Amino acid sequence: MAYFGKLALAAAVVVSPTWASAWWAINRHEVFPVSDGVYEVVGRVGSAAWDYWCGAGDFAQRVMGVPAAERIYIWRGIGPSVTRPGRKAVQFALSPPPGADTDTPLSLSVKAAGDNLARHTAVWYCYQADGDEFYRRW
Repeated sequence: MAYFGKLALAAAVVVSPTWASAWWAINRHEVFPVSDGVYEVVGRVGSAAWDYWCGAGDFAQRVMGVPAAERIYIWRGIGPSVTRPGRKAVQFALSPPPGADTDTPLSLSVKAAGDNLARHTAVWYCYQADGDEFYRRW
C-alpha cells in the first residue's frame, strides 16, 4: 500500500502546473510566466534585491534571448507570489506598467513598479555575491 501512496504523490508532483512550468535561475530562484510578457521571480528565505534581479536577468538572457542593453522593468514590486502561495515574489517585464515612473533609482530595489536595469546589469548581480562562490557551483 505504501508503494501506491508514493506513486500517487509522485504523479501529483509531475502533473502539478506550478512545478511543471518552473524555470530555475542560476541562483536557484524559481521563475514563472504570469501573463503575456510578465514573469515572476519567487524569493527564498533571505532573498535580497540582487537575488530577484539576478533571476530576472538570467531568465531574460537564457530563455527570452533579450539583448544585453535592453531594459528589464519591475512590473509589480515585492509582494505575495501569484504562482507560489505563501512566498514573496517580484514581477518583471520588458516594458514598464502603464503610468509607472521609469526614472532610474539611485539604489537597488525591488519595491517600485517601473524601476529598471539593463539586462546585462541584472545578470551581473548573479556573479557579485560578495565573494560567495555558491551560485557558481550550480
